[in-house]
Amino acid sequence: MVSASDFRNGLTIEYENNIYTVIEFQHVKPGKGAAFVRTKLKNLKTGSVVEKTFRPSEKMPKAHIERKDMEYLYSDGELYHFMDQESYEQMALTAEQLDGALKFVKENVAVKILSHDGVVFGVEPPLFAELRVVHTEPGVKGDTATGATKPAEVETGAIVYVPLFVEIDDVIKIDTRTGDYLSRV
Repeated sequence: MVSASDFRNGLTIEYENNIYTVIEFQHVKPGKGAAFVRTKLKNLKTGSVVEKTFRPSEKMPKAHIERKDMEYLYSDGELYHFMDQESYEQMALTAEQLDGALKFVKENVAVKILSHDGVVFGVEPPLFAELRVVHTEPGVKGDTATGATKPAEVETGAIVYVPLFVEIDDVIKIDTRTGDYLSRV
């Protein structure tokens, strides 16, 4: 059990039959009245963010999230197949369970499968991905002074906004958490 006064960013808790991670928290001690803890919680199963207020003495169970290293093998259109790198057991997940987590992940790349009490609810891709640009429009000479960007499609099908000097077949580094271009490789 963890009390609301012990909340920290990234802590996972069980609350109202759901699993939440603490995104933001703030201890508030008004001049009059009792102290409270204002939080922003992200539901790990649905992805929705809610704001909740707790008394500092409120206790709730800490959620144990299991992160298992698995290799993304392939997609057959409906299911996405993963393999445990230690036991070589395979698992298939639906697109709803992934919620777009694989848009920057190529086949044969290691990811972390997230589960709680044996129920898989998500995938954590690597923090950075190096992907080849398969389509982008050529940059116009003279437009570079403004720091302009253009859309580029990478080999996984995702669209990333890149600087004008990036061309087709360039390999670029992408932050998978935000989808931002970082550099050419």
